[in-house]
Amino acid sequence: MRKAGRHFLQIPGPSAVPDRILSAIGQQTIDHRGPDFAKVGMRALDGMKSIFNTKEHVFIYPSSGTGAWEAALVNTLSPGDCVLMFETGHFATLWKKLAEKLGLKAEFIEGDWRGGADPDQIEAYLAEDKNHEIKAVCVVHNETSTGSVSPIAAVRQAIDNANHPALFMVDTISGLASLEYQHDAWGVDVTVSGSQKGLMLPPGLSFNAASAKAMAANKTATLQRSYWDWAEMVGPNKTGYFPYTPATNLLYGLNEAVDMLHEEGMENVFARHARHGQAARAAVRTWGLEVLCAAQGQESGVLTAVKLPDGHSADAFRASTLEHYDISLGNGLSKVADKVFRIGHLGDFNDLMLVGTLAGVEMGLKKANVPHNAGGVQAAMELLS
Repeated sequence: MRKAGRHFLQIPGPSAVPDRILSAIGQQTIDHRGPDFAKVGMRALDGMKSIFNTKEHVFIYPSSGTGAWEAALVNTLSPGDCVLMFETGHFATLWKKLAEKLGLKAEFIEGDWRGGADPDQIEAYLAEDKNHEIKAVCVVHNETSTGSVSPIAAVRQAIDNANHPALFMVDTISGLASLEYQHDAWGVDVTVSGSQKGLMLPPGLSFNAASAKAMAANKTATLQRSYWDWAEMVGPNKTGYFPYTPATNLLYGLNEAVDMLHEEGMENVFARHARHGQAARAAVRTWGLEVLCAAQGQESGVLTAVKLPDGHSADAFRASTLEHYDISLGNGLSKVADKVFRIGHLGDFNDLMLVGTLAGVEMGLKKANVPHNAGGVQAAMELLS
């Protein structure tokens, strides 16, 4: 049976795609070896430098973010190399598993899934590595499974304090274009991201931003690579082309997305996401529920993960809310499966859309008989206004 009105896609990515970007993607495909494509390619490559805040190389792949994870590792490391990772949540865990499958030794600093990476723990760990066996430190910027943000600049400082030469790699798949990010200024060597979050595109593009130090490591790294090889990309990219067939129509959309972000102003984009995160958390706390991120100051503006009371199924609540109010909420992953739901508030998203989203959640809590206090939406509106 048809449901009237729009569906609320409030998972923490893929985010809803604006009409301007859909229209751009819908242009006729052109010859990716022809002269007209060079303008499209150069615009995309230069545009993404402005989003990463880098003057260094940015590589664009036709892939999900998982591909960019792999690209970051295989382009800079060799079999048996040790990488230090921090357990911020589900996606940090998946990146660790991928590293191990590639033949790397992944050491995990245990976390409680309630906050970002701890720079002090990273510094202490590196200080003990007297022989510099650790070749890379890998941190998730915005942990999509928990709604927690890692202090990337502070992690860079921790690496420097330990006087350690390890490469610094950051996953900002769900953070880029929603939260402030400074690839160059924060001293990141490889930044990983994807198209389907703050960039407001469908899934299908991923990115590596690579420092000069990372490019130097590429020349001596011996992990097997072909499709992901930066060295194969550098030459064609200089003139706006790619070594294989690019996702042409998604690049049209990417160029439109970059224009939209700059038209709004990046500082305004960041402030909007921060405000929506604050309003969502105000609603959650008024309901008497618990925000999963417990580290004050590390709460995300991209999403809010909410713990349900013991004995109540988050998945049953989500299913009921989808059925009755046509709103999709994010599920809990691995360690927090069926214990939390996630409210996405990212991308092309305004105050009124957030209020509608929170109203759907509050009605859903009541319909599913989840114990809560009324007034969460009102608390959010007061903060927004």
